[in-house]
Amino acid sequence: MDTSRLQSVAFQMMSADTVELDGHRHPVRRTSASRLRTVSFTTDGHPYAAIEQNPDKPSRWAQLARAGHQVVQFKDVATNRFIAVSVDGKVKQYSNPDG
Repeated sequence: MDTSRLQSVAFQMMSADTVELDGHRHPVRRTSASRLRTVSFTTDGHPYAAIEQNPDKPSRWAQLARAGHQVVQFKDVATNRFIAVSVDGKVKQYSNPDG
């Protein structure tokens, strides 16, 4: 996965109501329970989801979100596994498929 593409998705979803990718506009939605931003998109025919980090979770990523950083997790929809995280626009791909 191209990290510049993930960086673009993370930036757009945290600052706008839509994400534009490859000429397609994808609506940014809110989760029902926590009202976190989320967007679904397809790259090279493969579905992904970007999800704003829940600051109420006990993870190190949530700790960064609580401190005011913009944290976005990326999930491969087909495998239901997290593949990368973006913190303030800097993308880190997971070597462990579970993140």
